[in-house]
Amino acid sequence: MEDLIKKLQDEIAAMEYELRNELPKEIQKARAHGDLRENAEFHAAKERQRYVDARLAQLKRRMADMSLIDLTKIPRDRVGLGSRVVVLDQDKDEEITYKIVASEEADAANGLISTNSPIGRGLLGKKVGDEVSISIPSGKRRMEILELTTIHDSMD
Repeated sequence: MEDLIKKLQDEIAAMEYELRNELPKEIQKARAHGDLRENAEFHAAKERQRYVDARLAQLKRRMADMSLIDLTKIPRDRVGLGSRVVVLDQDKDEEITYKIVASEEADAANGLISTNSPIGRGLLGKKVGDEVSISIPSGKRRMEILELTTIHDSMD
């Protein structure tokens, strides 16, 4: 989770720098070209400014949300945010390892699944030995939880 917070902080810093330093210079330079009604550079810079401003607000809201995550509410013996889970996909008869992450960190190809994804939601709250049936876009997947390492185990 520290990696996600650092990533958000870095993006916020970059967006704030662009909004306060680079974009005002671009807008000022574009204004110097004259008539603003047909000035593509001016309109592009203003559009970028609106985008950066909106993205910055979104990132700050997400940082605030992250600060509200109460680790004491994440279970110690069940799947939760930050858990590493080894499951047996019973239909394919293969073991798969997932890490349950926030949506910004999700990368299904690398086993990082969001708490909002169908598999993430299906595994949340389960413990070793539980069997789950999860509806995904391509059908149902039946899985058994073989191993679990919670965020607490990785912090100890």
